[in-house]
Amino acid sequence: IYVPAPDVVTERYLEVRNVQYGYVVTVIELLSPSNKRPGSEGLREYQTKRETLLSTRTSLVEIDLLRAGQRPAIQGEAPESDYRIVVVRGWERPKALLYPFDVQDSIPVIPIPLERGDDEPLLDLNALLHRLYDQAVYNLRIDYRQSPTPPLDEADAVWAAELTKVTK
Repeated sequence: IYVPAPDVVTERYLEVRNVQYGYVVTVIELLSPSNKRPGSEGLREYQTKRETLLSTRTSLVEIDLLRAGQRPAIQGEAPESDYRIVVVRGWERPKALLYPFDVQDSIPVIPIPLERGDDEPLLDLNALLHRLYDQAVYNLRIDYRQSPTPPLDEADAVWAAELTKVTK
């Protein structure tokens, strides 16, 4: 007989460290479906990790490119958007920068906080993802005739159908 093995999900993130002393300066998190699934162990683990991180002086860049699921908590007025990026500079906490954007928008270029007073490199995630898409030839791997999950609203669906017409 065989006993089913549990699925092991490894959550990846990027740490920017101080070269001389090795401490973590910034953590860059790309949220996954398990980080956002209500009631899941992955969501609880991420919330605990986020709370621990936000209790330190480490900066956080939280990238949410998923339209579904439970978003990590923020306080204050935030516009409704399909996606968002939150940049928390460790020395400005609890203040943070919010970069909301929608399906039809380009991903905004964001600063990556280093240490206080350091020049912040800019991350052009939109250009990076387009390069990866082209290099991995995703236009041949993705069936654009399938509806996305969750479904797009009507205006975005029309836009997406027009955009993918050449790949069908």
